[in-house]
Amino acid sequence: MSGYSCRKCGEACAINMRQHRLALCENDFIEWVRKHTAEFIAKHRMIEPDDRVLVAVSGGKDSLALWSILLDLGFRADGLHIDLGIEGGNGYSERSRQYARRFADGISPGTVLHILNVRDIYGKSVPELARKGVRGRKKFCSACGLVKRHEMNRTARELGYTVLVTGHNLDDEAAVLLGNVLHWETEYMARQLPVLQGNDSGLIKRAKPFARFYERETAAYAIVSGIDYMPDECPFSHGATSLGYKEILNSMENQSPGTKLKFYFEFLRAKKKGLLQGYTPAELRQCGKCGEVTGSSGLCAFCRLIERARLP
Repeated sequence: MSGYSCRKCGEACAINMRQHRLALCENDFIEWVRKHTAEFIAKHRMIEPDDRVLVAVSGGKDSLALWSILLDLGFRADGLHIDLGIEGGNGYSERSRQYARRFADGISPGTVLHILNVRDIYGKSVPELARKGVRGRKKFCSACGLVKRHEMNRTARELGYTVLVTGHNLDDEAAVLLGNVLHWETEYMARQLPVLQGNDSGLIKRAKPFARFYERETAAYAIVSGIDYMPDECPFSHGATSLGYKEILNSMENQSPGTKLKFYFEFLRAKKKGLLQGYTPAELRQCGKCGEVTGSSGLCAFCRLIERARLP
């Protein structure tokens, strides 16, 4: 990168991170990301040495980079790819699965990639479930998130994994937080943490080891590490509210580097000090049909979605 040298070794700079006032070469940047991932995991006690880790793998930069780093750090980590059946975007789901499969084929022997096909299991793809089972403008994203959360937890629980990790980055977390604050969604704000503990009802511990990294940093890591990832976004994501929030935060970040980092981590500090004190979370129970954890008194939201989608 013209005009900058690596802060550690003086070699040519590969990335300049204004928010950290830090420029690094490729080798030092790779080491920096791995080091801070390990520290973030340890600080929030995300993964213990004897944990079996399941990584939600979309085929994109964040999830593949995270899986790679967890293996480099010595964790027992397998992958889970959920084929959503999205045919748009030049066969988006099929291409995503191919990227995940190619990556898995090139990593440590004995490491497993589980692949689930939603249509094979439930008779309909996610777009089909959304068209018949969800009302409203955001019906695809609502159905997609619901299906992925259900299948990730179900698979982890049934296969004996103790921690489920996702590749959510700081841009993702800050955008979600902005939306929740604007609408004062205290229920969602209460659950927005880098790690959520599991429970005896079958909820698997969930962690986000990349929540402290900007999307630009995870993308740079994938590139300099030679990770071949799915470059395209979901064709249904165009016009998503979260993208609008990201644009707002990007504009603020350009004016004041470090804005996203401060916004998210000051929120976590405020929560620790009692920001949401007095909020009573919904009592969790097992769904009478599928056995997954739910806050509903009857069927869980996923089972209700499946039932509505099967109606004529």
